[in-house]
Amino acid sequence: MAASADAAVLVGLGSDRDLGVVRLAAQEAAAHRRPLHLLHTFDWQAAFAADSVAAPRDQAEDLITRAAQLAHQIEVGLTVRSEIVEGAMLPTLIRRSEAAFLLAVGDGGMAGSAECVPSDAPAVQLAARAGCPLMVVRGEPPPKGPVLVGVDGSPSSNLALEWALECAALRCAELLALRVVEPDEDTQAVTDAVTEVMDRYAARRTDVAAECRVVEGDPGQVLVDTSRSAQVALVAARGDEPGRGMLGTVAQSLLYHSPAPVMVVRGLAEAPLTGSDARPDRDQRP
Repeated sequence: MAASADAAVLVGLGSDRDLGVVRLAAQEAAAHRRPLHLLHTFDWQAAFAADSVAAPRDQAEDLITRAAQLAHQIEVGLTVRSEIVEGAMLPTLIRRSEAAFLLAVGDGGMAGSAECVPSDAPAVQLAARAGCPLMVVRGEPPPKGPVLVGVDGSPSSNLALEWALECAALRCAELLALRVVEPDEDTQAVTDAVTEVMDRYAARRTDVAAECRVVEGDPGQVLVDTSRSAQVALVAARGDEPGRGMLGTVAQSLLYHSPAPVMVVRGLAEAPLTGSDARPDRDQRP
């Protein structure tokens, strides 16, 4: 489904570590002219188990207040809503994502972890089950590089490409569309097909300098390596792998290993940014 005109950029706030998520999410909300909705979940059972019942609630109030103050500092005039909800974070965010424009969360440290990332990690579950595009923010700020998008010719990847073009326009950034082929594929035929699709979508965003590359290799690894110089990396949730369940292997690779913020584009049945106004005169976003 497409987001309604007043749908917000939703931020899942778990702890102080997520204040970096607020920074990027506020910039996204302002660029797309959307409100920002900060959401923190509160567990009363944990509160009763603490030394003081009041202390955990006070900490939750303090976190959400500081997050709202930070958002206003980053984007003056931004409409910010704050909410503390009783319940578990994951099901609450999955439910609320159905009405959101974009959901933003932290990665829980997965990009810098040498250990295997469990499939039940919150960011992984949200990437597989959210009802809107998901932005997973890393602990370190990204470079001021291009907007990167992985394409494979599938309908879902074309939606990711369209979203990426809009993101590049709003950031005054270049767009790099990357198609990775297997050694036995006809590279020239793939290049022709990708170029045709790229030209068709880029014609709608003539203010974006767009480049399309077709390279040979492992799609996940190539995209992760290329993302090291990108300010954000986008990918469809499943690409051309509809039989793999809710999250494809390439999306998983970027989600687990890319040092850049990753947007997993899902939950869209039509043009993702209908009605939004690009602002090519805005300063380039980090």
